[in-house]
Amino acid sequence: MSTTERVGAGRYLAADDAPPETSVTAHELTTVDGASVSGLLRTVPGATTVAFLMHPRNDFSHHVLVPEFLKRGYAVWTQGSRTMGNDLTLLHEQALLDMAAGHVFLRERGFASVVSVGHSGGGALAAFYAEQAGLPASQRLSATPGGKPVPLPDAEMPLADLMVLMAPHPGQGELLLRMIDPSVTDEDDPRSVDPALDPYSGSNGFAPAPEPSVYSPEFIDEYRAAQRARVARIDAKARERVARAREAQGRFKQSGDPADRRDALATELITVYRTDADLRCVDPTLDPNLRPYGSLFGSRPDLTNYGVVGFGRLTTPEAWLSTWSGLSSRAGFIRCAPAIQVPTLFIEITGDQACFPADAIAMVAALGTSDVEHVRVRGKHFGAALFEGEPTAAAAAGREIGRWLRDRT
Repeated sequence: MSTTERVGAGRYLAADDAPPETSVTAHELTTVDGASVSGLLRTVPGATTVAFLMHPRNDFSHHVLVPEFLKRGYAVWTQGSRTMGNDLTLLHEQALLDMAAGHVFLRERGFASVVSVGHSGGGALAAFYAEQAGLPASQRLSATPGGKPVPLPDAEMPLADLMVLMAPHPGQGELLLRMIDPSVTDEDDPRSVDPALDPYSGSNGFAPAPEPSVYSPEFIDEYRAAQRARVARIDAKARERVARAREAQGRFKQSGDPADRRDALATELITVYRTDADLRCVDPTLDPNLRPYGSLFGSRPDLTNYGVVGFGRLTTPEAWLSTWSGLSSRAGFIRCAPAIQVPTLFIEITGDQACFPADAIAMVAALGTSDVEHVRVRGKHFGAALFEGEPTAAAAAGREIGRWLRDRT
């Protein structure tokens, strides 16, 4: 099977080489709650402004925008969270503590300006950070949605001077709310299907790939209501398991019995099957843009929906509530965006399969700053070109970023 025939081919774009004068240093930071996080600082001669790239789950060390900033004279800090590469235990509130350590580090290095750069899920993380960092310490969150203590009130949380958002989606929970398959009837059986809600059934409007599907307004309304209902059911399961573990922890404090301690530590994981079922990815008439047929995971969502790859597939109950629940997570972009008060460049990608046009309009409208510029560039979500032979979205975004920053740094 050739590379182009693979259902997940072409998702990512390799970053260009950094300028030869770039120096790179690795750093390990300690958060206020004692976790270790690491990052790479790339600098070029004369750089006084630094771009801060971070994602709650993914490794941004070789992000496609890194060389775009460097060749325009800006330093770049790429940092991971404490759960980078594994969202099993990802708590967004803890990721804010990780991001705070990075902002403190950059201020201590003496950069004149810090640009918070949010791409994909990094956009909602940057917005969540701006919300919490902008509050008096006493008003910050002190626990996750599941009740786990998080010392945000104790953290030093410097704010960025500028913000650049490239293809930010509405938040991991909000994104999953549109991608989760509501036709699952048994959470323990990945093949269970309610035919009336099956997004990949011809009787509901699906056409064999890559022909476009056409769903009726009535089906869409029922489908989206059922998506919320499925997430609500998983939320209830997660909260029940959190409460059971907390009750066992309370018993242990009273009894000292190792059996109670084991009960408190015996995390019951949340498994969520079939999360590649956003109707917009196979019906191009829904919030249309220039996106190709398919989803973030490949050209055949009717197949990848049943595979092992997918958002929120396996998490602790705490992590589900903090990160993947569109009903419980606080890390939604629109919820946090009014707190963004710094000048902001919002880059919409015209072939995006995660940040759709209506999402982009709503996110820009929610920003708290009046100094915002909304631009559109051709390409795909991860920075690739829309069609072979065209400039990449990363290169087009780099030009827009360079133009915008020249007026502000």
